[in-house]
Amino acid sequence: MTFRLLYLILVRLCGWLALLPRSDNVKNTEILVLRHQIAVLQRQVGSPRLCWAERAVLAALTRRLPTARRRQLSLIVTPRTLLRWHAELVKRRWTYPRRGSGRPGTGPTIRRLALEMARDNPTWGYRRICGELTGLGHKIAPSTIWEILRAAGIDPVPQRAAASWRQFLSAQAKTIAAVDFFHVDTVFLRRLYVLFFIEHDNRRAHLASVTAHPTAAWTVQQAPNTLMDLGARAGGLKFLIRDRDANYTDGFDAVFTAAGIRITKTPARAPRANATCERWIASARRECTDRILITGRRHLQQTLSEYAGHYNTHRPHRTLSQQPPGGSTHMAPADDNIRVRRRDRLGGLLHEYSQVA
Repeated sequence: MTFRLLYLILVRLCGWLALLPRSDNVKNTEILVLRHQIAVLQRQVGSPRLCWAERAVLAALTRRLPTARRRQLSLIVTPRTLLRWHAELVKRRWTYPRRGSGRPGTGPTIRRLALEMARDNPTWGYRRICGELTGLGHKIAPSTIWEILRAAGIDPVPQRAAASWRQFLSAQAKTIAAVDFFHVDTVFLRRLYVLFFIEHDNRRAHLASVTAHPTAAWTVQQAPNTLMDLGARAGGLKFLIRDRDANYTDGFDAVFTAAGIRITKTPARAPRANATCERWIASARRECTDRILITGRRHLQQTLSEYAGHYNTHRPHRTLSQQPPGGSTHMAPADDNIRVRRRDRLGGLLHEYSQVA
């Protein structure tokens, strides 16, 4: 608005400078024409509306006229109106913003945090959420939490019913792993078999080994190697899902049973009972083995090891909120001048993109 006032003053000054070269007769004639136009407008327009910048210019120009001459002019406003405009300018200049009555409103950060806690913890009531916020350093009344939840359509009373199937299965996923075989045919028409394990919680895949002749003894030998690969995470596992392949013998089951892991067998000819493994096999074939000519066991071992590294550390997963199994790789949002580095894996078959720091 200040720029508009300055622009209006500049336009008026330019108009006054344009009057200097004119003669007095021309100016007097122009004044008579303008007076006649004002008289016509006053008969047609009852109360013209002026913006504050136009009011300021009109008030300043009128103050330059003598009082006697000011009374004789036929203005579109009255002297009382000019005084009122001036009083409003003074009021706007010296009046400080008024504070609203009552307590200050709750900030958006606390509101968002309270709603997030309520959605993540259905068994928490508004008093439990208030206590959690107090522990984080936010002093807020329980009644305020109650109003925030009610306004968002969330029941402030804690949910006493049992957890849903989705919540139950998500909690159980941390204790479940699965094992399976899949085969790959080489360029020389030789069939190789791959044994792998996968954790249900974070979808982390563990490549056990590759062989052309899977036997029960070979499968039992891979079991302790897999437990060593899992490391400390093996202590949290309680169930291992496998099918009824003849290579899974009692010796294979005994290795995991000794570690406190219970063996769960899937029904016969029911691949959907081990859907997590089947999904990883589909991804590995579509993104890796179906796009490369495998020459032998060592070549397949190196290829799948490289793919497993990409799968565990970079490839996003919808079930993990577009995060890889190894953890978050998202960086802070960047501006339009973002620089991205590309890393090629498997000879350029896979591409990984990362933001340059």
